[in-house]
Amino acid sequence: MSVVIKADKVSKLYRLGVISSKTLSQDFNRFLARLRGKEDPYLKIGALNSRDIKNENDFVFALKDISFEINKGEIVGIIGKNGAGKSTLLKILSRVTTPSTGNLKVKGRIASLLEVGTGFHQELTGRENIYLNGSILGMSKKEITGKFDEIVDFSGVETYIDTPVKRYSSGMYVRLAFAVAAHLEPEILIVDEVLAVGDAEFQKKCLGKMQEVSSRDGRTILFVSHNMGAISSLCTSAILLEKGLLKSSGSTDNIISQYLTTENSLKPFQEFEDQDTEVYFKKIAIHSDKEESASNELDVRFPVTIKFSYKVKNFINGTSIAFSIYSKSGTKLFYSSVKIDELLENIDDKTGAHTAEVTIPGYFLTPGSYFINASLQIENIQMFDFKEGTLHFEIIESGTSLHKFKGKDIGLVLVDLEWKNSVYETAL
Repeated sequence: MSVVIKADKVSKLYRLGVISSKTLSQDFNRFLARLRGKEDPYLKIGALNSRDIKNENDFVFALKDISFEINKGEIVGIIGKNGAGKSTLLKILSRVTTPSTGNLKVKGRIASLLEVGTGFHQELTGRENIYLNGSILGMSKKEITGKFDEIVDFSGVETYIDTPVKRYSSGMYVRLAFAVAAHLEPEILIVDEVLAVGDAEFQKKCLGKMQEVSSRDGRTILFVSHNMGAISSLCTSAILLEKGLLKSSGSTDNIISQYLTTENSLKPFQEFEDQDTEVYFKKIAIHSDKEESASNELDVRFPVTIKFSYKVKNFINGTSIAFSIYSKSGTKLFYSSVKIDELLENIDDKTGAHTAEVTIPGYFLTPGSYFINASLQIENIQMFDFKEGTLHFEIIESGTSLHKFKGKDIGLVLVDLEWKNSVYETAL
């Protein structure tokens, strides 16, 4: 198969606190280094990007020496924690920004859906933006008109198609933006986590469309998502980024497994530094009801308690603690949330440090590997703190009859149901 994207030691260096990392003297020193056949002197002083530790360096690598190839028709998932460099890589591929060093070759037209607010002219209507985007991709007006009805129908914004997009909600915007990107026939489609803005039904519709255009038309798709279930079902291969480095690439299942079993996520607890936001996590830990200390090996028979320690600097009504539990394959098992207002209703001064606990009953999760995502947010409005894959734990079988089912699919959850028996009467 033909290679449509080739990255060769691509790096992106930023200087913290300034708009541009380049000065005239730095450009001159770089020029002298090239004449002498030496490495860029400023690449030696950059630190890798990490949100886990405070960076004392003025320069930071969002990406460092990234190399890979993507073939025509592949659907490639790009996986990594927040700050790993995923969005920076997509912006370089989309030509929104340029790499500091390295070479990138892209063959074909690119349509990108990177974040809400990009790609459309805010003052133009939905109709006008469809024609504008088609023209940018090199399509004629006749070609765009031939796709117009299909785009509008897929997006579901027909009523508002002649309204300026600045009046659209974020959900409407994403619907139209994805419909335009998917239907105007680019050779390469780049989709960031922006689809999370849409509802579940539309997300499913988008995943189906991406699968269709790849298999039917041979288009190449790069897809970033924190939803490992979506990555697993859609992507033919995956790339794992960590702190700006390409940690691994290969089959989707193998990369997801590596991502979910990183060194930090294997701890039964995680502690976090103070943040400059209204409310943030300080510690998240998982316990068995039979043990006082944190543990990430938990007996299937006993309840599991998750403790969320958090700090409130400025109390805002409507803020929730939320978490989701995922299987090793990335399937979301369930989501739960509670408003901090309810937890602290009997406390006058709600600022300061607090710990919330939630208990999952025993005989609920089947033996296997799981991980947790946690957030502090005003749902669908503002995200204060998000911890992705913050804890990894194992549910183990011990002293039960479940070992008889080893190797068989017994589902994702166990349910303790009440059974009754009565004499069957043929004549009712």
